[in-house]
Amino acid sequence: MEHTAAIDAELVGQRAAILLRHSPYHFLRELSADVQQERFGTGRAVRFGQKPAEEVFSIQSVQFLYEQLAWDSAFFGAPVFRLFSVLFGSATTLLELTRAVQAFQAELAQRGQGYCFVEVPPEDIRLLQALTQASWRWNETRLHYYRANLATYAEPRYPVRTALPMEAAHIGQVAAAARNDHDRFHADPWFGDEQADAFLARYATSATEGYCDAVLVPAVEGVPIDSFLAISDLAEDAALLGVGLSRVVLTAVGPANRGWHLRLVSEIVHRAREQNAQFVLMTTQATNGAVVRNAEKLGFSLGSVSHILSCPLPAEY
Repeated sequence: MEHTAAIDAELVGQRAAILLRHSPYHFLRELSADVQQERFGTGRAVRFGQKPAEEVFSIQSVQFLYEQLAWDSAFFGAPVFRLFSVLFGSATTLLELTRAVQAFQAELAQRGQGYCFVEVPPEDIRLLQALTQASWRWNETRLHYYRANLATYAEPRYPVRTALPMEAAHIGQVAAAARNDHDRFHADPWFGDEQADAFLARYATSATEGYCDAVLVPAVEGVPIDSFLAISDLAEDAALLGVGLSRVVLTAVGPANRGWHLRLVSEIVHRAREQNAQFVLMTTQATNGAVVRNAEKLGFSLGSVSHILSCPLPAEY
């Protein structure tokens, strides 16, 4: 077992089709698959371990590519790891892969109580089977939507404005109060509702303070701010791919702003069109029927699906 083993280029090649699925844009056929593969897929895999937080755990012919998340670890007071992907050959059996996953869990557990999670495309069937056989929890199925043809977007306009930094704490309270029991934080018992609420509140607060490119809120006299939509323009990816992008990072709607999710999402599309972007992206849970309906009403298309699984450390069997 090794922590600093070199990446096996042959295994990367065998996993190339799955690794491309780690690009958040792989379903956008207008974008270069080669560029995406280099940045998010095989290119990232062969470079893995070069950044300080990245590690590679190897056992026999299986390699685990993972990193410790410093901010998350500090917030939750325990080591939090994100597994990028697992490299293995076509000849690796399900039993061998499951045992390798168990060895990886045991290795992480030596660092004390903590948490590891991974986002897996549904095409990665054997890895999903090995993780579940090793008692990893399924917490969320994500639907990744996109809106194209922005130049022809002609939905009605709604009065919105950009949230002010002085409103950051309030935006955080809105995020915490509009609890979604089916997001990955509230679905996973490792966090608990109180910690999950606090995490989302802190994230929304940071988004308003400048972590995101913009946070939209209603701008109607007499209507309280009980909803928001945080936006990232994905500047680095957009420059690399040569296309304008905008993503819904986080949104929440409280009871005083019923109906505002559709309006806020519509306004991000208008904003992207005015900035000459080509695509708007939005992710939601498969359980969130209201968001799915709004996405369909506004002309979004389903691009891909992924699953979030996690493992408390030490593993609970």
